[in-house]
Amino acid sequence: MQLNLNLLTALDALLEEGSVAGAAARLHVTSPAMSRTLGRIRHATGDQILVRTGRTMVPTLYALEVRAQVHDLVHQAHQLLARERELDLATLNRTFTVRWHDALASACGPALLAAVHRQAPGVRVRLVAEAHADTPELRRGEVDLESSSAEPSMPDTRHQLIGEDRLVVAVRSGHPLTEGTFTPERYAAAGHVTVSRRGRLRDPVDDALVALGLERQVIAAAPSAATALSLIRDTDLVVTVPQAVTDSARRGLGLRALPLPLKMPPIPLHLVWHQRHDNDRAHAWLRTQAQAALEAVFEESSRGSADIV
Repeated sequence: MQLNLNLLTALDALLEEGSVAGAAARLHVTSPAMSRTLGRIRHATGDQILVRTGRTMVPTLYALEVRAQVHDLVHQAHQLLARERELDLATLNRTFTVRWHDALASACGPALLAAVHRQAPGVRVRLVAEAHADTPELRRGEVDLESSSAEPSMPDTRHQLIGEDRLVVAVRSGHPLTEGTFTPERYAAAGHVTVSRRGRLRDPVDDALVALGLERQVIAAAPSAATALSLIRDTDLVVTVPQAVTDSARRGLGLRALPLPLKMPPIPLHLVWHQRHDNDRAHAWLRTQAQAALEAVFEESSRGSADIV
């Protein structure tokens, strides 16, 4: 039987996604086409590879045994084919999809786009919003680079720690909380706006307050940091936001920042990508530009932290 190396790529996708539909979306083919490919893989290996259990499909024992080997073979093939390709930024024609939350995109997006356009005018960048739930777009290749406050646990993802942010309390200029000692009690007594894509009125700050025997009054939930900051500009409401990635938006609205009077852990910021891009020179270049844009925001925030009083 003639060996078809394309079957290895399909098999790798099927074993990673655990479904025909997921593998089809990742490889940009139709589900019927992927079903036919699975049939050819079954014929070639003499194994079912994936079997249905209820509403899901699970890998066979043989599939589990060869999964790592298949992935390594596909990865090595990509390395072999891409090894000698030089990166010419002047002629690079590619679209990258970057998934950052709104505050990060607002703070770092302009510098990233300026650097990309200056070095590689043929490159386009799609900045897309965070999803409402964990999604597999990074593994499918639909998202090239994303941010995360948690270290990824999936073995096929890579990450780089950029820095750590901290929470501050944004208030309007002249807010009563800017006078006198800012205590946890005064913080809890204020009217609060939370930032939540899902409209949640509670977050980890509430748990820290409960530990002190306090409870805050949440008046509203905003879908983004930018919206939340706008809501408090002409009121006595307050919003608790990460310092570095909201500095420019806060200052643009004339808002002040107070140190959070609670002990909260720092907020790590990771850049995350799929391991298929480890040896992709264009992707490595994009990561470098993203890292530079992010680090500049953290450095600027550190220099301007003197205004947090």
